[in-house]
Amino acid sequence: MTTSERTAFNAAVATRILRRACELAGFVSEGLELVRFGDHAVFRVEGGQIISRVGRHADRLPEVRREVAIARWLATADYPAARLVTEAEQPVVVEGHPVTFWEGLADGEQYASTRQMGELLRRLHALEAPPFPLPELRPFSKVEQRLKRALIREETRSYLASRAGELAARYDGLEFVLPQGHLHGDFNIGNVLRDAEACPKVIDLDGFATGPREWDLVQTAMYFDSFGWHTEAEYSDFAQGYGFDVRQWPGYIVLRSIRELLMITWLTQNAGTDPRAAEEVEKRVESLRSGGSRRDWAPF
Repeated sequence: MTTSERTAFNAAVATRILRRACELAGFVSEGLELVRFGDHAVFRVEGGQIISRVGRHADRLPEVRREVAIARWLATADYPAARLVTEAEQPVVVEGHPVTFWEGLADGEQYASTRQMGELLRRLHALEAPPFPLPELRPFSKVEQRLKRALIREETRSYLASRAGELAARYDGLEFVLPQGHLHGDFNIGNVLRDAEACPKVIDLDGFATGPREWDLVQTAMYFDSFGWHTEAEYSDFAQGYGFDVRQWPGYIVLRSIRELLMITWLTQNAGTDPRAAEEVEKRVESLRSGGSRRDWAPF
């Protein structure tokens, strides 16, 4: 068992790992700012000029190496996406945790318009496939990994595992209508940010896979109809920008349900160290059990 497997991954551990990675890569490690804590701990470095991502587990290393290859492929294709900081050899590995360094975007989080999102996604799907293999999309692999490690009630774990099994059977029976090909894997408003010149760029490249293009369309649709995070006009702009409304496809509800499950299991990773996250997990699970509204799911 490695050091990273024995030690709980929390903000303090991630900060310590990042300080060492900065030392190895030649960056200043003072004033680190934690931005997000999920599958990766995301930090602003050197006043936001650099964004760093610290992998939660050592088993993320192959995925992060693929993310580095994806970033270089997109740069070669002149596609507007996050760019690696070229001075550093990527990824830097500290105690088994992969650490990457990226060029910072604008101060704060300035999101692209939904029209721009649709157009960027259509452009991404139209690119020639990368010159290296991508894994097939496996929507339930992270569910299994997260539930195995999550510090949650056994009843909750059992329910989520059972729901995953039901949804996996329904997923296997879907008939997709769009061409199969490379996917971003986690395409949503939070992953399309504007740079200092207000140009939108796609970030979080670690979920690239090969599979049904409908998968990349679902989150924006559900953010509108399940959560109310987009207006009807904003969603219409997205669908028009891409050229397809996934909500009109019969399999949409299944993919939406899988995405909801992923949102919950993503949050279970923090349930053992964050009481607010633990409470939110239980609230979300209850809404699944009861068929209740998702409108009161708190953002994390």
